[in-house]
Amino acid sequence: MNTTNADNENPVSDNELDKNEPEVKVLDKASRGYRLGASFIDGLIMIAILIPIMYLTGGFDGHSEGVEPSSIYNLVMGLIGIAIFIAINFRLLTNSGQTIGKRVLGTKIVTLSGELPSVNDHLIKRYGVYLFLGQIPFVGPLLGLINVLMIFGKEKQCGHDMLAGTIVVNC
Repeated sequence: MNTTNADNENPVSDNELDKNEPEVKVLDKASRGYRLGASFIDGLIMIAILIPIMYLTGGFDGHSEGVEPSSIYNLVMGLIGIAIFIAINFRLLTNSGQTIGKRVLGTKIVTLSGELPSVNDHLIKRYGVYLFLGQIPFVGPLLGLINVLMIFGKEKQCGHDMLAGTIVVNC
């Protein structure tokens, strides 16, 4: 038996109901290997810039005698590194959700709903936590390690991804 909209309790057709439902995006999460590769590329870029700066500022003086640079020097170099990372990647991150490494490997950062994250989500929640944690004397390296090891969970998200509500997907 055919019923019309007038016969139904709901005067809206099924087709109209389908149009009003939010579209669910299926996000293709990037593999751990691609994420590692992108991070490796970004790291190589940072090393190529920071090693000469460290050489010119005396960061390697005393290494042959077993003398380490001071904690203050390491902290300042860490902050310089963060500033350089932001200077290199800010435009890419805000326009496409990518760093140079992510662009090379065809991945990007998005929110859990598939949108481009805000600057706050990128720089404060995601990278701020990730980069600044490592600068805390003594516990920073351990916290940084815990952060990245979280990628081996079933969601394939690091701690900074979970905090910022972001994921890395294939483009």
